Amino acid sequence: MTLSHRLAAEADLPALDVLMARAIAELQHGLLSREQIAVSHKTMGLDRQLVADRTYFIALDNGEVAGCGGWSWRATLFGGDDSIVARDPRRLDPASEAAKVRAMYTDPAHARKGVGAYVLALCEDAAREAGFARVELMATLSGARLYRKAGYVVAEELHSAAVDGVTVPLLRMEKAL
Repeated sequence: MTLSHRLAAEADLPALDVLMARAIAELQHGLLSREQIAVSHKTMGLDRQLVADRTYFIALDNGEVAGCGGWSWRATLFGGDDSIVARDPRRLDPASEAAKVRAMYTDPAHARKGVGAYVLALCEDAAREAGFARVELMATLSGARLYRKAGYVVAEELHSAAVDGVTVPLLRMEKAL
């Protein structure tokens, strides 16, 4: 596998939406129930503000989209444009607040091949260059192993908002840069 990257552009959004839907549907089997995976589609996804802010990366394997993810200097921790999650566009203070790692997805055909670690390192490096000393993220159960391996620790265990009485377990994780 030969990984490279570029910043996502508006033209990439339809393909990213498809990749994310596939990742949500396929990479959580064995960790979540069918109902929880359905709820995940309503609480996760791409925040297009990340693309507009030029903080969202696409990982390419020999030119093929293998994954994506970004970071943010805004206060929103997780959730996509179409999700039920509340948004907070407030600018973070790098001296006292943690940058947010956001919307990390790997194409199921490229899962467990280092794509997530590659994108995560890009996000951490960019946040560090922007003056942040800490990062935090909201992990799904399928992503938690990657984040633990990268040095993140669980700060809080919680659940998504209920949709039709179903919630999804989530982990707020953090790391010093």
